Amino acid sequence: MKKVEKYINDAIDEKTGLFFALIDPVDYTDPEQAIKAGSQAGAGGADVLLIGGSIGAQGELLDYVTKEIKKDVSVPVVLFPGNIATVTKYADAIYFMSLLNSRNPYWISQAQTIAAPYIKRIGLEPLPVGYVVVEPGGTVGWVGDVNLVPREKPQIAAALALGGEYSGSRFIITDAGSNPKTGHIPLEMVSAVAKSISVPYIVAGGIRTPEQAKSIIAAGADAIQVGTALEAGGDLEKKVRDMVKAVRDGAKARE
Repeated sequence: MKKVEKYINDAIDEKTGLFFALIDPVDYTDPEQAIKAGSQAGAGGADVLLIGGSIGAQGELLDYVTKEIKKDVSVPVVLFPGNIATVTKYADAIYFMSLLNSRNPYWISQAQTIAAPYIKRIGLEPLPVGYVVVEPGGTVGWVGDVNLVPREKPQIAAALALGGEYSGSRFIITDAGSNPKTGHIPLEMVSAVAKSISVPYIVAGGIRTPEQAKSIIAAGADAIQVGTALEAGGDLEKKVRDMVKAVRDGAKARE
């Protein structure tokens, strides 16, 4: 087990609930604002800093934002790729994701095949992730040509997650897409997925409040991943601190 994977697993064992802050440089007015958000999220106690998400998060923009955020935080900086170009040597690791319910084999194995040699060459740690997209799916659902999991069918998500684990994924993410109007995935689905797998489970998409964060962790998730809610302005450091506290409280409620 490599460094970042070990860090995440050890942190789950120690804290039992983690908060991952996602900074998508494309969603900020300029790179400096994205860097500032990353630094504030780190100061607020985020357990992992994720960078990426959009296909446009690449090249000089990605290099610069990643390098500058990494200077100012003590936790791992991990890439959340939108495609094969969301790669920079300045990060600590990358979600090496397979989109498990895509209709297009490109997103299941071909993009990974194309990117793997370069990731190895620059020494970036891959984190094998099985990625499941749930209704409504948002942009990732459209781009990834996803056969979206119906919100009222938790056992489909659970089966996809288990299939991902059995195929070698060492992390599972369920995602409802960016800022869905229907909110985060149902708690019944969180619980079903959590009970079906033995690898760390991350819930993303539509988590806007500390109360929601607490309920998702209490339902069985090991971590939550939040991006859009951090872009709304205000005291971001306090917002992250409140989310982190809620995540830890949710883990205690599960005990």
